[in-house]
Amino acid sequence: MSPIVTPPAKDRLRLAIQKSGRLSTDSLDLLNRCGIKVKAPKEKLLLHAENFPVDILFVRDDDIPQLVMDGVCDLGIVGENVLEETALERTSGGTHNPYVVDRRLDFGGCRLAVALPEERGYAGPADLAGLRIATSYPRLTKRWLQEKAIQAEVVLLTGSVEIAPRLGLADAICDLVATGSTLEANRLRAVETIFKSKATLIRCDRPLEAAKRHALDILLRRIDGVQLAAEAKYIMLHAPKSALAEIKKLLPGSENPTILPLAGDDSKVALHAVCQEAVFWETMESLKRAGASAILVLPIEKMMM
Repeated sequence: MSPIVTPPAKDRLRLAIQKSGRLSTDSLDLLNRCGIKVKAPKEKLLLHAENFPVDILFVRDDDIPQLVMDGVCDLGIVGENVLEETALERTSGGTHNPYVVDRRLDFGGCRLAVALPEERGYAGPADLAGLRIATSYPRLTKRWLQEKAIQAEVVLLTGSVEIAPRLGLADAICDLVATGSTLEANRLRAVETIFKSKATLIRCDRPLEAAKRHALDILLRRIDGVQLAAEAKYIMLHAPKSALAEIKKLLPGSENPTILPLAGDDSKVALHAVCQEAVFWETMESLKRAGASAILVLPIEKMMM
């Protein structure tokens, strides 16, 4: 077997991801599903993929946009909330923000929400006027308040924002919400969503060298394949020829299915289809009522269109 030749560093993409937390785990899982092997431990700040020209840099999430915008890294995986907050900060300081969002990814979903103590009444945004709002996202919070023409004081906190009202530091908070359990534990309730966020793959907008551009094109195709496969399902079933038209209409988000003759039964065919949407029990029951039988729904690991 020929040895694996490691390309020169200048021909390798440099990708920044969060060094710890759920976004770090999901980012590494995405790379793994794209067939890119990265050896642990993550305690190292820089790891080299074994079978793909990419180096992984593990950093704080709020450093990722700047590393990409300044050209230190070619790519970064970061939440839109952090990206937008950094872009607003740099814009306010007169700094250019040279980046491109190459892909919006299917993980890291959360929202930035204003939350109040449970006992405090709320009828609408006007009730926030004059309050002190604690947040780790001051620029996103101020932008929303300005859009709503609300005069309120924004207090910057870099951690444990949810306890600010109990400590008397603020009347309300604006913080990230995923499940809402942290708010509930601190007797808070979300009253306004000001920004929705998912993880994104961003790139410095400076031109890449040919080798890096080629590697990026391959990576993007693989990401597309992984994300297409995430919700897609492969359906196989037997169907009466007389019911084919109705059964095709019931298949969620599918292209033209493959129709195969069924051995020993000229009245039926085998139908195979890739469905781009989730297939629920209700769908299978509708297919059954339409005359389908032997219905199998299988997950798809990878897709390439």
